[in-house]
Amino acid sequence: MTYSNYSGVLPVNLLPDEASPRWNNKGDNGWQLIATTMVGMQSVPGLVILYGSMVKKKWAVNSAFMALYAFAAVLICWVLWAHNMSFGTRFCPILGKPAFALTQRFLLHEYGGFHVPMADYVYYEFVFAAITVILLGGSLLGRMNFYAWMLFVPMWLTLSYTVGAFSIWGKGFLENYVIDYAGGYVIHLSSGVAGFTAAYWVGPRQSHDRQHFPPNNIIHMLGGAGFLWLGWTGFNGGSPFAANLIASLAIINTHICTATSLLVWVSLDMVVYKKSSVIGAVQGMITGLVCITPGAGIVEPWAAIIMGAMSGSIPWYTMMVLHRRSALFQSVDDTLGAFHTHAVAGLLGGLLSGFFARASLLRMMYPTSHYGPGLMYSILDRKPKDGLIQMGHQIIGAVFIIVWNVVVTSLICILISRIVDLRMKEEDLDIGDDAAHGEEAYALWGDGEKMPIRWQMPPRIPSMCRLLN
Repeated sequence: MTYSNYSGVLPVNLLPDEASPRWNNKGDNGWQLIATTMVGMQSVPGLVILYGSMVKKKWAVNSAFMALYAFAAVLICWVLWAHNMSFGTRFCPILGKPAFALTQRFLLHEYGGFHVPMADYVYYEFVFAAITVILLGGSLLGRMNFYAWMLFVPMWLTLSYTVGAFSIWGKGFLENYVIDYAGGYVIHLSSGVAGFTAAYWVGPRQSHDRQHFPPNNIIHMLGGAGFLWLGWTGFNGGSPFAANLIASLAIINTHICTATSLLVWVSLDMVVYKKSSVIGAVQGMITGLVCITPGAGIVEPWAAIIMGAMSGSIPWYTMMVLHRRSALFQSVDDTLGAFHTHAVAGLLGGLLSGFFARASLLRMMYPTSHYGPGLMYSILDRKPKDGLIQMGHQIIGAVFIIVWNVVVTSLICILISRIVDLRMKEEDLDIGDDAAHGEEAYALWGDGEKMPIRWQMPPRIPSMCRLLN
């Protein structure tokens, strides 16, 4: 049908033209841009506010800036090489070929059969990559040298994130085998494991910081958490790349699981500690969001409630009980507990997705793939072998992500340590933000000060730059 044949069939505003070709679905395109923006707002301002408020006052600026820097750095790396390493032409079973994602020819053609421009896909997958690195950074707050963080972000994105994304979502060896709807493995399991591993190499905070690390602004912390919760609507609702039934189901499942998880976590706090913790409520919210992510669009709402109950209790146990009894957890200083909220909850979600996934929903979401039904449904259909095979794939995917991130994150930290110190100097750790950036979160100018603090500071050159002189 030519453009002229559309007249009289469609309203004028829906007629195709040069800027909106026939393959472009304006509804899907509009929703995708909104969903992507919501995911971006989870990081900026969401995690910027959450990190800046959830830490001790002297680390507020540094923690927020680590998130802001990572968001910007990942975008440039993403369009220069990382997108195609994650989703481009296959180079090997775990990685694509690096290439630019910058040209009009590349960005303005149709993405697969999804009726949206490729630019939507590049931008959407960028905000996923960015939040993964920022979540990882939550394990390192309060002591990592910012110059080391500047090197760590592009290196980890290139050597770790792209491998997980290509292997499971791209054209890698786990594609069409591991169910990971929106990133329980690629994003959360990888960030939790990598953050914990990096925390081991960076070392712990100073003892008094580790023992007494109160949030400097709980109200702002809740505001950041709110951006994270509501932004997850785009996180899971945007994954079908269409404003369709799966997107609607994914959104309602996301909020059902999250609310259940939060309530279970708070209830456990009240039963065990006799008080309802606001920080605990935020942790329970996060574990619910993480747990539902790998199965949001392919499980039923009643299953989302069960997943929420488990994500509010199992990570609670690992964080509040097992963490205090384990020598490993005590020796590694995971500042915000990303291992529990992301690695444990992400692994739990991936396994439960393999258990509760419904075949009819899988066909709607992945019409050209051959995922096996969830174990529960395969048992009900008297074909348990199919479900067991799918559960086996879920376990293999988790093992691959865990092992790769432990090994590669360790190698990255070792390499960076040969260039610049991973930790800030001890005297700078005593001071915090002022030593790292020459700025303080709540400095009041004119309150006995003649000029801003940073203007009084002599210039400081990082050691890696001094080596070049």
